Amino acid sequence: MHNNSSPKYVKIAVLIVAAGRGHRAGGGLPKQYRELDGQMVLTKTLKCFADYAPIIVAIHPDDKALFDQACANNDGEILSVSGGATRTASVKAGLENLREHKPDIVLIHDAARPFLSQTIDNVIKTLTEHLAAAPALPIVDAVKTLDGTPVDRDQLRRVQTPQGFHYSAIMQAYDNIPDSADFADDIEVARQAGMSIGFCEGDPKNIKLTFEDDFIAAQNMISITGSGYDVHQICEGKSLFLCGVEIEAGFSLKGHSDADVGLHALTDALLGAISAGDIGDHFPPSDDKWKGVASTMFLKHAAKLVRAEGAIIDHVDVTLICEKPKVKPHREAMRLMIARALDLTMNRVSVKATTTEGLGFTGRGEGIAASATASIRIPS
Repeated sequence: MHNNSSPKYVKIAVLIVAAGRGHRAGGGLPKQYRELDGQMVLTKTLKCFADYAPIIVAIHPDDKALFDQACANNDGEILSVSGGATRTASVKAGLENLREHKPDIVLIHDAARPFLSQTIDNVIKTLTEHLAAAPALPIVDAVKTLDGTPVDRDQLRRVQTPQGFHYSAIMQAYDNIPDSADFADDIEVARQAGMSIGFCEGDPKNIKLTFEDDFIAAQNMISITGSGYDVHQICEGKSLFLCGVEIEAGFSLKGHSDADVGLHALTDALLGAISAGDIGDHFPPSDDKWKGVASTMFLKHAAKLVRAEGAIIDHVDVTLICEKPKVKPHREAMRLMIARALDLTMNRVSVKATTTEGLGFTGRGEGIAASATASIRIPS
């Protein structure tokens, strides 16, 4: 099977590199398995090559279940091979797996580039005159070295994938490099082997998802704010938990779990942002298994539900309402605990406190209250 624009009788195989960990993109999963507009990134990438077979995907051995999920609704011949410790090793493993298929041409593509259009055809056409081809974009900004020396930008290009090759030539090139080799891309392997290289027109939309902001820019997101409020009664004891920090206060808070009023309010704020009920729906106080449990568990659960919706937590804010204990000496520790639980940077977490000037149940020292807001972005 091949695209109608392909040269007649040419067999074209596709090798997709998806063995990386992609942690810079955040989200808790390798970026190729994160959701983008309701689909895994790898699923969207595979659909770009629906007219080609076979498709070999180099994956991490731990990701087989995720790979199967990404392929679940894709037609065609999609196979996997265990990738290596480097991109170069993963490509070599995929190329070796293609030997039995004997393709004329192989297109090697990054799994984290799911926005292909005319680029594939441009690469294939360029391979009628060259042994290797890559889509490239001009550099429009002025380019300098670190000491300010100008560089001729007309001699430079931003290179994308898929990069295409005559299979026998690139396979031979990979056979001749040491197992320890680690190249930035496959065009470099072709260059060192003396293969002729042609550059064709790339596409500015063909971005490689690398950082969290790339996912944000690629999605149609709307901003939502959830709010939460909680109260716990003061009781006898030596210490209490506020926002994940144990404080020796000479009293405790009454509750089924650790009675962390701040984290309970914040958990409700996150659940409210995705209309997922409240903390009691997920962790009913009638269930003994939650007795004495650290409330960071509740908070992490709410964050997991938020991210399962494809949403991004932008900022959280907790206000503790009490006459005592003094919150300020513990505020930075509280922020750190919340940041770690939600996998956020400290500048995305606010904790503050206020009193009611002696009025009401908090003013009389009968209890502590907390209010919280959570700002998220979610696919529209």
